[in-house]
Amino acid sequence: MKLREVKRLVDSTSDPALAVDGLGSIAAWNKAATAFFGIEPDGAIGRPCDEIMQGTDECGTVCSQDCTVQRVARDGEPVKSFDIQVAGREGRRWCNVSVLVAQDGAASLPYTIHVIRPIDVQKRLEFAVRDFVVRETNLPGDQVVQLLASKRSATSDVDLTARELEILRLSAASAASSAIAAQLGISRTTVNNHMQHILRKLDAHTRLEAIRKAERARVALRLCAFLRL
Repeated sequence: MKLREVKRLVDSTSDPALAVDGLGSIAAWNKAATAFFGIEPDGAIGRPCDEIMQGTDECGTVCSQDCTVQRVARDGEPVKSFDIQVAGREGRRWCNVSVLVAQDGAASLPYTIHVIRPIDVQKRLEFAVRDFVVRETNLPGDQVVQLLASKRSATSDVDLTARELEILRLSAASAASSAIAAQLGISRTTVNNHMQHILRKLDAHTRLEAIRKAERARVALRLCAFLRL
């Protein structure tokens, strides 16, 4: 797919959308992105995507030069949607980001098209529900199980190694890769490799999503025992 076709695709959606080239720079930017971020195309195109998005989740920085989306796209794998906070014109907002991978036959690295949908209300509700369930409320057992149900793979069904579980636990404590490496006496590259294995096994896109799945599985098991289901 040529860049002009990528631009037409970005312009075809009414949601904020942008395309990122294989080096992590913004290559296309639509009108909705201008309205959402408060940045004109001339001020966005050519700049690093992470510099514009400034994506974070509850564990810290998500968007960086070492972008997971780009790594997955380079491997020829589909990229599933994920939730992050981005720096919009009206301040930091929770958004769901869908990614399309567009391979340009003349280029060795693909374009990644990001479609951004604000989900502030849904995210606040998600956090409220999560906290509500973790406190082991008096909801009927069938409602609790339904609430905790997920279409994605359950952590309890995934065979994580002892080292992977240890790294996931340290990540849940907000430890950075460098801190985990120092604590375990291994290299940061080894930590990142373990984390990539964890993400693939849990069908997760970010550290936060992997941690949530682990927490969800743990809470579900605890509640099922508590409610004698």
